[in-house]
Amino acid sequence: MIPVISVVAGHSNTGKTTLLCQIIKSLKKRGYKVATIKHDVHGFEIDHPGKDTYNHRQAGADIVMISSPKLFAMIEGVEEEYSLDQLLNKIQGVDIVFTEGYKKMDKPKIEVFREGISKELVSPLNQLLAIVTDVDIENIDVDIENIKEIPQFSFNEIEKLVDLIEDKYLT
Repeated sequence: MIPVISVVAGHSNTGKTTLLCQIIKSLKKRGYKVATIKHDVHGFEIDHPGKDTYNHRQAGADIVMISSPKLFAMIEGVEEEYSLDQLLNKIQGVDIVFTEGYKKMDKPKIEVFREGISKELVSPLNQLLAIVTDVDIENIDVDIENIKEIPQFSFNEIEKLVDLIEDKYLT
C-alpha cells in the first residue's frame, strides 16, 4: 500500500504549499517518486476558453485527455466529488502520496502551525506525524504532555522532517 500523508493547517496562507514543495524536492533528490492530491472545497477550472480541450468539454465530452511528449492530463466531469480513497485508487507507480488539505481524513498528518495565524491544532494528536511551526511547542493550546511526543520542526528543518518521513514510510 502506498503511504499517504496529509499536510494541513487551520487557515489559508500558513505555508502548506511552500512546505509541501520543499518536501517534494527533497524526496525527489533522494530518488523517490511522489504524487500529490490537492483538495479544493471551492471548485476549480483547469481548462480555458479558446483551447481545443475546453471546446471538447463544452461540446459535451464526459472525459477529455490531452497528451504531449512530457505531460498527460485527464479532465473528467463528475456528478459528485471523488473520495480520497477513490482518487488514491487512480495513482500508480509512486512511492508516496501527499495530500494538501483533507483535514478530516484519517491519515497521518503534518500540521503547519503559524504564529499570529493559527489558534489551535486542527488534527487529532493521534494522527499527527509532525508539527512544523515557528512557535515554541509550549505555546500551543493543547494537552502539553501528549504533544511533547510529536516531533516538532521549524520551517528551516525540512531535511530532518524528510528523514522522519523516509524512516517511517519509505524504508
